[in-house]
Formats: sequence, C-alpha cells, structure tokens
Amino acid sequence: MDLSSISISPPVLFFVLGAVAAFVKSNLRVPRAVTKLMSLYLLWAIGFTGGVKIAQSGVTQDAVVATALGIALSSAMPFAVFALLRRKLGIHNAAAAAACYGSVSAVTFLTASSMLDAAGVPYGGHMVAVMALMESPAIVVSIILLRKAERAEAAAGSDASKQPMGWGHLLHEAFLNGPVLLLLGSLVIGLITREQGFEAFKPLCKDLFNGVLVFFLLDLGILAARRFRGFIERGWSLVVFGLVFPPVGAAIALVLAKLCGLSVGDATLLAVLAASASYIAVPAAVRIAIPKSEPSIYIGLALAVTFPFNIVVGIPLYLAAAKLLIAQ
Repeated sequence: MDLSSISISPPVLFFVLGAVAAFVKSNLRVPRAVTKLMSLYLLWAIGFTGGVKIAQSGVTQDAVVATALGIALSSAMPFAVFALLRRKLGIHNAAAAAACYGSVSAVTFLTASSMLDAAGVPYGGHMVAVMALMESPAIVVSIILLRKAERAEAAAGSDASKQPMGWGHLLHEAFLNGPVLLLLGSLVIGLITREQGFEAFKPLCKDLFNGVLVFFLLDLGILAARRFRGFIERGWSLVVFGLVFPPVGAAIALVLAKLCGLSVGDATLLAVLAASASYIAVPAAVRIAIPKSEPSIYIGLALAVTFPFNIVVGIPLYLAAAKLLIAQ
C-alpha cells in the first residue's frame, strides 16, 4: 500500500497537539462554556449538511437498501459493544463506547471515498446520506441501554422505591435528549430546505466547520491525555477490542451487502462505516448526554486505536474483501 496516498486530517493532528500539551503539563486550556457551544455547533452542522445530502442524492432502490442496512447496523452494534464492555468499564463508559462504535467516522469515510476514486471503483452518491443517517441511531440506542441499566441498578440497590422506567419514558428521553434532538432536527431541516438552505448557511456549516473542529479535537486531546494512564490501567484488552471489533463489524456489513446485491463500491463504504467509530458527533453528544463517562476511554479507543487501524490497514482490507466477495 502506498502510504503517500493517505492524507492526515489537520483536526486529527490538533487532537495530537492537545494530547502533547497535556503530557508536557502545558497550561493550554479551552473554556468549558466554549466547548459546550462547539459541541452544539458540530451537531447542528453535521445534521443540517446530512439532510441536504439526503435531498440531493434522491431515492433509488440501491439508496433504500444501503440506508436500511446502515441504520440496522448502527442500531444493532451498540448492543454488542455495551454487552462486551459493560462489566469491564461500567455502564456509563460502556454506553459511551457503544455510541461511538455504533456511529461512524466522517474522516474515515472520506478517506475511503478518495481511495475508491483513486482505484477507479464507482460508488453511489447516496452513501453520503447513509453516513449521515448512521450518526443518530447509535446515540439513541446507547442512551436507552444506559437508562435501562441505571434503573436496573437502582432497583437492585438500597432504594427499592425507584422502579425501572418504562419503554415509553425511555424512548421519550432518548429521542428528546438535547444533543439527539438537535442532530435529528437539523437533519430534517436540511432535508426540507435543500440546496437553498445550504447556500444560506454555507459559510457556517461548511467553511467554518473545520476551524471549529480543530478546537473541539484540541480540547478532546487535552482531556483524553489527562486520563490516558487510567485507560492503560484498565488493561490492554481494550486495545485488542479496538483492533478486533472493527473488522468484525466490516465483515458483517460485507455479508449483508452481498446478500442485498450492493456494488463493490457501496459494499466497501458500508463496511468502512460499520468498522469506524465516531470521534466528532458522538463525543459532542456524549459529553452532554452521558457526563459521567470518561473521554480518555471512548475517545482513546475511537481515535487512538480504531481510527489509525482503519486508515492504514482496514480500508484496503475491506476493499479487497468486497472485490473478492461481491465478484463471486
């Protein structure tokens, strides 16, 4: 593989800069109020732009199939991650990790798209819409799993008067949780306003995005590095998880793509989405929705382990597997 074809995103490098600043004990800080505002902005920009992309891509049979598979994978994967990590990490950290691994990494997706272009492998424009739609389900499912676990622990504890919350209340809280509502609502507004709405907000949702993302990941790098020791102390099994789980998710996605008749390009991108872990939309939501979770764990797994693995090894592997499987 020609590593020169891989471009490293500047925001990712600023995450590294934040980690370095924390390791050398610099006094570099991002005010808490600013980080909350950046979180809300990123959720809005991702949701709104995703809605516009859905409107642009149109509705075809391939688009419907790929979207259904993407949403199904994003909804199902948090169950597996939560079950695997709950005992080791606790319910809050397991829920945060489940949201990350059920959701997707836009940078990984864009890198895969550029590699497909360079290899001359066609893919549908609707895959951008699939990526946008896979952001939210994992967050919703993870919040539901967390709330159920919290109620179960409360019922088993000393305060027996606290009864488990019903599914109606759980779904209400999950879908109307602030970050989730903003992400889904922005997606719907982008879908309604289409190109006209995008042009009106283009300087905000496109031109400004990378600049805000830089400071957001800079802050996340500082937070993750401060707690890096705690991540390592939990054992190398987490690193193994971050390396093994993505190919498993990709394999499941490829099998489903084969069964549903997707093209090599669409199957590869679906596998990349299933294998990736979010370090933008989900951390922005998790910092508000699951404040008891530790950034060093879910960000460390997604950005320090899974992301570089997918960029260097995963994407070429998934493309080769898709060519082999789909061609049969």
